[in-house]
Amino acid sequence: MSNIKMVVTDLDGTFLQSDESISNRTTSAFKRCRELGLKLAYATGRGATSTMIVPSELFDGFVRCNGASAHDGDTLIHSSLIDIDTVRPLLLAFVENGFEIVAECGGVHCSTFNVTERWKWLIESKIVDFNTFNGKAEKIYSPSACAEVQELLAIYTPSDYYSNSSNDGFSFVMHKDATKSKGVNALANRWGIKSDEIVAFGDDTNDIDLLEYCGIGVAMGNALDNIKAVANEICDTNNNDGIAKWLEENLL
Repeated sequence: MSNIKMVVTDLDGTFLQSDESISNRTTSAFKRCRELGLKLAYATGRGATSTMIVPSELFDGFVRCNGASAHDGDTLIHSSLIDIDTVRPLLLAFVENGFEIVAECGGVHCSTFNVTERWKWLIESKIVDFNTFNGKAEKIYSPSACAEVQELLAIYTPSDYYSNSSNDGFSFVMHKDATKSKGVNALANRWGIKSDEIVAFGDDTNDIDLLEYCGIGVAMGNALDNIKAVANEICDTNNNDGIAKWLEENLL
């Protein structure tokens, strides 16, 4: 597989172990890839919290918030944000029906409740009134994926946006151009790399377009069945050094 020039990994359930640690074997494999001149990037649904758990020196670039932004080092090269005014009916419908909803705006989690009090690992939150709140958001999310929430999303998600859910029970609304594949494509174009020269690793629904876009899409052993179905290959689990083993066997 000498044509591979770029390695992209999801974080949770993929690069990270279940306790959010990074194994020494995985760290070593990524360092060896960089020594070979491969470009390394991560593509995650996380926002600013990714900086708290991922060593920046391991990666050349990153895609955050499911593709709402992409960075080459510190340089922003791709951005697809949500205009709060266009999703205000959705935000108000959630509040009126008793469901929690959060707008992540510039790394600040804005809602009608104290988000950082609920989820201690988040960096910054702000209590707002969605009747008057304005701005741009990387993503809208709710800690629920129940049938009632899915119905609200189907009714109120504007045509320029899309919604999905993750295997940990969260629902998301994103700009239609905020996908992991488009963020990675922006990085690849900047680095002069073709899609068939990229290998990507993932485990959840928001990784489907990424695995399909890249030349080799590898599903983790712990991935959802629909992720495995679209992948070219399946490696070991995130808790058993799946990515490191694949890299050692195929690229190192």
